Amino acid sequence: MADRTERGPDTIAEDLLTRAIACVKDHRATDLVVIEVGPQTVIADHFLIGTASSGIHLAALADALNEELKGSVHHQEGDRASSWILLDCGDLIIHLFLAEARGFYALERLWGDLAMWKIDAGTSAAADAAP
Repeated sequence: MADRTERGPDTIAEDLLTRAIACVKDHRATDLVVIEVGPQTVIADHFLIGTASSGIHLAALADALNEELKGSVHHQEGDRASSWILLDCGDLIIHLFLAEARGFYALERLWGDLAMWKIDAGTSAAADAAP
């Protein structure tokens, strides 16, 4: 029988998602959505999608996530001049957009047949990490 204190891959992935949600909420990202992409693709288990209010805000969100998830962010696409920054954390891919780019790429519509949930700004990150 496995030791109850042992942290398996699912627990680690859930912890990463919970920490990422808390971070983007603390840094005032809006329209937060989690999509459970695992059943459809091998690239990740979840997408976390959020909107920034400006290019400076977008870069600040990415910086905060890189700091909070230190060691878990394997790759970043996009920079301060971008309208979309992607952080690849293995089982979690974080998409940060400016509003216009988010509407254009419409990831929620693209992945619309999968389980997704909106993040309520007034709830705890742990409660948000599960549908």
